[in-house]
Amino acid sequence: MTIVYAVLLLGILIFVHELGHFIFAKAVGIKVTKFSLGMGPKLIGRKYGDTEYVLSAFLIGGYVKMHGDEMASSADAQDIEEKDRAFFTQPIYKRAIVVVAGSLFNIFFAVLLFSLIFLTGVPRYLSVVGDVGKDTPAMRAGLKPGDVIMRIGATEIKFWEEMTEIIHESPGKPLDFTIKGADGTSRNITITPESKLSKNIFGEETRMGLIGISPSGDSNKVAYGVFDSIVMGFVKTWEVIVLLLLSIVKLFQSVIPANTIGGPIMIFQMAAKQSSGGFLSFIMFMAVISINLGVFNLFPIPILDGGHMVYLAIEALRKKPLSEQAIAISQKIGLALLLMLMAFAMYNDVVRIFTGEKLP
Repeated sequence: MTIVYAVLLLGILIFVHELGHFIFAKAVGIKVTKFSLGMGPKLIGRKYGDTEYVLSAFLIGGYVKMHGDEMASSADAQDIEEKDRAFFTQPIYKRAIVVVAGSLFNIFFAVLLFSLIFLTGVPRYLSVVGDVGKDTPAMRAGLKPGDVIMRIGATEIKFWEEMTEIIHESPGKPLDFTIKGADGTSRNITITPESKLSKNIFGEETRMGLIGISPSGDSNKVAYGVFDSIVMGFVKTWEVIVLLLLSIVKLFQSVIPANTIGGPIMIFQMAAKQSSGGFLSFIMFMAVISINLGVFNLFPIPILDGGHMVYLAIEALRKKPLSEQAIAISQKIGLALLLMLMAFAMYNDVVRIFTGEKLP
């Protein structure tokens, strides 16, 4: 089942990526000669209009073939039929739209998935106190297991993360809590969070406010309306993009160890792991991987979409495209870089298997 979930995950996401190229190529008047669901040998195919729609043997992704996209220079494009519908002869802005469309489709697909999750409902911990640590600000202030935190200052509290956000940002600052006890009575107490060193998601030590409590585990499944779900889908997607870019910076700063980079094996394993956690867990994982695929393809590396955008930018500045030789050399360099990255990721995957290291 691991392979099934991974193939489903990668197949859908790469298909979405290619669908973006396909739709926008059609929209700007470029002739699309083939749209394949899957890779490898053709199993079945049917031509409708200009495009042959193909089901290929290996259902991992797909590809789009556009008329004239193999042309390397304007001279090559002189003798082809329907030159006005060829990819190479289109204005730069049209080609740029088609090139970037795949990544944008992956990102907006993540927005859709996150929106569906919020629309369906997500579990959220209630602000009910579970354990109270000994000799902590919470214990000294009289907080007890079963107490419900209703307000901090003028801010109404319903869920645990709303409370922890305020506490973490207030080390050494007295906070006024409105508490509802297990017997139903309300009381007001003041707690000053201690400033303590704690590790963030990157493993870096940072100071934050802590009062020494943990949640009871009580939760509600909270569903949102259509509009709110869409807005939250965009917000969550943006948060993941920022976190991804920050993770890359931390990787180059050696804050995140290089052995955390994973390849196809880790994706296969994590897909199976997330699917065991239920439908919503798998969908959330798919949204995160979709964002990774979309953002990574925009990196300015030759053979990736971002590399093609660099070619177009250079063409716009020079008023003519790069030479066939320059493009070929840069693409070989880009391919070499990607192959080295894939080899390193696969090495990490194999080491992780043999050492029994847990997945991130």
